[in-house]
Amino acid sequence: MTLSINTNASALVAIETLDATQTSLSNTENVVSTGKKVNSAADNAAAYAISQQLSGQSSGLSAVNSGLTFAAQVVNTTTTAVSSILSDLKSIQSLINTLTNNQTSSSSISDTSDSITQTLNAINVVARNATLNGVNLLVNAASDGVGIQGTSLTYLTSLGGDTTVISGLHSDISGAMTSGALASSFTYAAGSGSSLTDALGLTTGLASTDAASANIFVTSGNSLNTTTFASGTAGSTAQQMVALIEQAITAMTTIASKLGSNSTIISSMSSFGTTLSDNITQGVGALTDADMSAASAQLTSLQTKQSLAIKSLTIANSQSQSILSLFQ
Repeated sequence: MTLSINTNASALVAIETLDATQTSLSNTENVVSTGKKVNSAADNAAAYAISQQLSGQSSGLSAVNSGLTFAAQVVNTTTTAVSSILSDLKSIQSLINTLTNNQTSSSSISDTSDSITQTLNAINVVARNATLNGVNLLVNAASDGVGIQGTSLTYLTSLGGDTTVISGLHSDISGAMTSGALASSFTYAAGSGSSLTDALGLTTGLASTDAASANIFVTSGNSLNTTTFASGTAGSTAQQMVALIEQAITAMTTIASKLGSNSTIISSMSSFGTTLSDNITQGVGALTDADMSAASAQLTSLQTKQSLAIKSLTIANSQSQSILSLFQ
């Protein structure tokens, strides 16, 4: 081999090998430190582009799932309120039986009427308090000044912007009151107020924020309301009163069923959205995550190559020193 002081071919080869090893080692160290084999478009343009698109879809699904979670909370809150209201209506049903059994006793009618009115107030309080983040599905007040900001619920169901709306439960209740046996036995008239008891026809002109001071069953003179519940072809006064409260129970049961259906649908969509989000996350991982066992083995190999390359360069550099011995 020719000895030259100007060109050290062995050192050049050793330097090239060391540079290549250093580059590979740096890349492998980056993989080990981040756990990803694709950190930028420079690593793998196609995989990086796909992973970014999938990550965007995953973020969008997270937003959709958050909306579904809120919708579920609103529906569950309303369902709980409806259950409580049904219990109160059954209490009123019992009180009406007491009322009609004591229709000749003014004091008994007065006491029973007070109990009915208090229970109606409890119904309206529960309905008004079934508000979550300003959304209330049971009253008819778009804004009541005490927390209610809307009476409908709109939520996203897909990344494409599809939405579902739950609204009009107050009008649905009024509609349910005019169907069934009551329609043929009693002339139902919804109250003009925004309260739930007005929708049920148990009060008149009562706002959702107001407290009831009277009920439809008893007059101010502590006697049965035979004007509204006049005996005739529709039945006796007592029969009509019972028919009204039974229809109110039926109407709220219908609303409970509707809420249950919505809850099931929301739960199903939320479960699917979570599964889809998990699948997308796994897809991103398959494209970008590193095999850490392989990366560890490669790191050890490159560290060994680096040491050997440095040793080789040291030997190559020492060869030029041997030229001096030729001139001694």
